[in-house]
Amino acid sequence: MFDTVAVLADVHCVLPALDAVLAEPEVRGADRIVLAGDVTVGPQPEATIERVRELGERVVWVSGNCERVTAELARGTREPDRNTGFAAWGAARLRPAEVELLEGLPRAVTLPVRGLGEVLFCHATPRDDEEFVLVDSGIPRWKEVLAGVPETVTTVVCGHTHMPFMRLVDRLAIVNPGSVGMPYGTGGAHWALLGGSDSPAIQLRRTRFDTEAAARAIAEMCDYPGLEEWLDNYLLRNVSDVEALEAFSKPVVAQ
Repeated sequence: MFDTVAVLADVHCVLPALDAVLAEPEVRGADRIVLAGDVTVGPQPEATIERVRELGERVVWVSGNCERVTAELARGTREPDRNTGFAAWGAARLRPAEVELLEGLPRAVTLPVRGLGEVLFCHATPRDDEEFVLVDSGIPRWKEVLAGVPETVTTVVCGHTHMPFMRLVDRLAIVNPGSVGMPYGTGGAHWALLGGSDSPAIQLRRTRFDTEAAARAIAEMCDYPGLEEWLDNYLLRNVSDVEALEAFSKPVVAQ
């Protein structure tokens, strides 16, 4: 049984955002740090993966669609297209050991957390790494995507949609920590803290950091052709929740 678990999703290789969250006292003190997918596909792939590896056994990394697509592109089992430009750019920079790491990541992990019981961590849904379900999705839709979840599980934690929320579905708690590196709606690096005895068992948290300094640092390291627009949309300006919801009606595999 883990006393506290910090959950970080959708880092998207924005190392300054990841470092800001990792510096939080509750994250430093957490028994486990769960990465709920899409750490990859973004401007600093090598440095971000190296930072994650430095954390050692405290990290539980769950694969997202971006990890899967990056590995497929790196292996040549998937052809690049207009929706995978950033993923292909990052895949070309990874070493064989890093590609092997991505290929070996689990699609879902269940951990016992104090105050919650059995918690299932996945990326999009327990059955699929790229389908969309939202805080206002109907109960029939939620029941459909949660149909295979064991009865012992009390809480499902997912990412993928980059917007934090909590809700109940037939007594099952659903938590989305939001995005560390590409937040939709509000700025800052979003994450969640689970467990603990002196506070609510589920907390949605946000870490503020200097996004302009982060953008300058990333620009000095990254030569991706569309970087300036990417930084403006996802780091400096932030996509609004309305824009995001409109985009979800036309989903893509990787950004």
